[in-house]
Amino acid sequence: MVTDTRTKRSGQPRRLLKRLMGVTAALAFSATVSAQDVNTTDLAVTDDTVTVGILHSITGTMAISETGSVQAEKLAIEQINAMGGVLGRKIEYIQEDGASDWPTFAEKSRKLLTQDKVAAVFGCWTSASRKAVLPVFEQYNGMLYYPTFYEGLEQSPNVIYTGQEATQQILAGIDWVVDAKDAETFYLLGSDYIWPRTSNKIARKHIDKLGLKVVGEEYYPLGHTQFNSVINKIKLRKPDVIFASVVGGSNVAFYKQLKAAGIDMTKEKPLVLTISVTEDEILGIGGENVEGAYASMKYFQSLPNENNQAFVKAFKERWGDDIVIGDVTQAAYLGPWLWKAAVEKAGSFDVDKVREASPGIELTTAPEGYVKIHKNHHLWSRTRIGEAQPDGQYKVVFETEELIEPDPFPEGYQ
Repeated sequence: MVTDTRTKRSGQPRRLLKRLMGVTAALAFSATVSAQDVNTTDLAVTDDTVTVGILHSITGTMAISETGSVQAEKLAIEQINAMGGVLGRKIEYIQEDGASDWPTFAEKSRKLLTQDKVAAVFGCWTSASRKAVLPVFEQYNGMLYYPTFYEGLEQSPNVIYTGQEATQQILAGIDWVVDAKDAETFYLLGSDYIWPRTSNKIARKHIDKLGLKVVGEEYYPLGHTQFNSVINKIKLRKPDVIFASVVGGSNVAFYKQLKAAGIDMTKEKPLVLTISVTEDEILGIGGENVEGAYASMKYFQSLPNENNQAFVKAFKERWGDDIVIGDVTQAAYLGPWLWKAAVEKAGSFDVDKVREASPGIELTTAPEGYVKIHKNHHLWSRTRIGEAQPDGQYKVVFETEELIEPDPFPEGYQ
């Protein structure tokens, strides 16, 4: 088990950000090295620039969730460029809109890899979009940095997963609600696509293993806005926990209707435990409509550590004081920094060399705290439980003492 051995640092946030590459200066390459020496596979690299791709939904039902990822990736790129870039080259980016449509994600990823020849892509949000682009990245040997917590059961040489997988989020979250809240019965509710269905399959198996009971399980299409029927079922079956994996714009309708139906989430039962509502979604839902709900994540904007304070300050300076930062937004911010560290360790932009250099890369100054890339391309990280506040932030009520080793293929859950 890897533990966080960071010591406290003093100094201003600006100095802290300058150390965000997470590797020693000895790994840096001279800016005078030619593009031919650090790029042997026809990527979009010149002696002065390197081009990457940003691929998220900025339109459609998923825009409410993915906009923050775009902002985070752009901020990281701007900060890296201000420090001199990668191997002495400034990062340029080509942004494409997946438009909340999985075939569009596949089409745009193919364009970025085959026409634009980008050195890496930071993108996707839903598992459906990731599954759509995965064959493209594997066929054309591209590298995707994927920021969203997800169901696991996947490991690709062409993906670095900067969000949590199921054992780090779902199993740890259920264990907490059982231990801390004496929960015994669960109602599983999600949007109708890969991630919620697989996540709930894993949740159900874990609940069964604990000798507890699932009293209901339902799914609704992306963009669905009528939840009164299922809310009535929930009220009739009286579960201890509503385990929610509703995503995108549907969250606005669900939580408002839940409150309108008289379910007070500030009371212990039924308790709402979500694995999909970050501060980004609360901005659309309204803090008053989700107050009292709990979320299992690895990051909340309210984390008091020095790394996060510097990150939040820089994010708000760039995107506005009213902006909020959620779990996936922070994980998206890690992508460019982890790629930079791997490129400089490899001394090359070539995807094969970057892949080989990635395991063991660490960021001691990630906003969430220390993170490290496992050999399975996921990150060691902590699990935290936050309680939603009326101001739209989460109050952290629990965190694991040690980092949890990523295990995308947990025995007995496949």
